[in-house]
Amino acid sequence: MYRGRFAPSPTGPLHLGSLIAAVASYLEAKANNGVWLVRMEDLDKPREMPGAADDILQTLEIFGFAWDESVIYQSSRQQVYEDALQQIRNKGLVYGCACSRKEIVDSVGRNPQPQGLDGVIYPGTCRAGLPADKAPRAWRIRTDDSIISFDDAIQGIFIHDLSEVVGDFVLKRADGFFAYQLAVVVDDAEQGITHVVRGADLLDSTSRQIYLQQVLGFTTPVFTHVPAATNANGEKLSKQTLAPALDKKNPARDLWRALDFLSQHPPRELQNSPIADVWHWAVQHWNASSIPRARFKQY
Repeated sequence: MYRGRFAPSPTGPLHLGSLIAAVASYLEAKANNGVWLVRMEDLDKPREMPGAADDILQTLEIFGFAWDESVIYQSSRQQVYEDALQQIRNKGLVYGCACSRKEIVDSVGRNPQPQGLDGVIYPGTCRAGLPADKAPRAWRIRTDDSIISFDDAIQGIFIHDLSEVVGDFVLKRADGFFAYQLAVVVDDAEQGITHVVRGADLLDSTSRQIYLQQVLGFTTPVFTHVPAATNANGEKLSKQTLAPALDKKNPARDLWRALDFLSQHPPRELQNSPIADVWHWAVQHWNASSIPRARFKQY
């Protein structure tokens, strides 16, 4: 059975960019007679906004979304992630890293090398072990010469040599929080997620997640990355770029905008229709093949 999910982070209210990803994942699940889940990715407590998780769920309900199982919260699953980390450690693939961000940047500055998907690639300073006077700040996974390839349902084929594009990445941070890459892989596996539909701003995370799935013996889901919405300056809609919150008083209009962004060509009169009518039209006319092959698209 098809099992999809929407996994927002409670760092602020939902905006149009969030809604686009939610709509695409929801309609793909419905089109395939599948299950649709909501997961609250509240791992990063310093960035979490008080009350945001409840506000997100309330907004989803106002906009007519209905999830099929109980919402899970990553903040309550620390032991599950610790167990997964230990499993990887038992394979000899995890090592402690004592480097601060400044030390990594300074080290790379002295030995220039190509930038990776996320900027500076960790140079492997602690790979051979820590000096006697150093304690681990974070825990990294060895990537070695791992070649990861995947065929995204919209964006096409990607082939990444992890050592060249990301290097040994962090699984548990210096502040004690587990990294998104590990948590999302463990949660998707435990929830039996078969299809991941999300914004293309997360496309570069996919090869790392597939690598972790392989290491942990998990099945890799089908990935579909829809274009991420940007403002007129080319910036991804987010709390940081001051994207306005969704209008709870007129959900049909924002839902129409999300469908229009996804190139579903909804009739204009739906903007003033009951939310149930908009969803009825959307489910009947959903066509994922119409979604443009682009990482970013201005709204």
